[in-house]
Amino acid sequence: MRRNFLKLINLSIISFIILPYKFLYSQTKKIINKNLTKEQKNILFNEGTEKPFSSALLHEKRKGFYHCANCGNKLFSSDSKFDSGTGWPSFSEALPGAFKTKIDYSFGMKRIEYHCAVCGAHHGHVFDDGPSKTGKRFCNNGLCLLFKPSE
Repeated sequence: MRRNFLKLINLSIISFIILPYKFLYSQTKKIINKNLTKEQKNILFNEGTEKPFSSALLHEKRKGFYHCANCGNKLFSSDSKFDSGTGWPSFSEALPGAFKTKIDYSFGMKRIEYHCAVCGAHHGHVFDDGPSKTGKRFCNNGLCLLFKPSE
């Protein structure tokens, strides 16, 4: 009886700590673009991943900017894009203030996940193996991006 009571207390304490965080975090994610596809919604709001080498943006070479597919927030300059060979559009740096990060422990490893600072939508993971002086590789799902070429 006492053991069950202690389990209940522990679960209550854990719930008290975790649930408000999940609630607050979920409140930062807002669907703004009502025209998102089912796959885009899965990636942006459920931390899904698109199939590698499936994005048309892998081959995009024009000058311009990449924006969040949900809210239109400007995220990357085409100057920071490079071919990482991973199958997803990759960037050496994001525009200042474009993202917020959190630690992701899925797949049995520690990774840094990044989300749009405006709408909270998931975009991908950032790694420390980029080729530029930043040493960063922002590995982004192409379906989460809209490319707007410079005039």
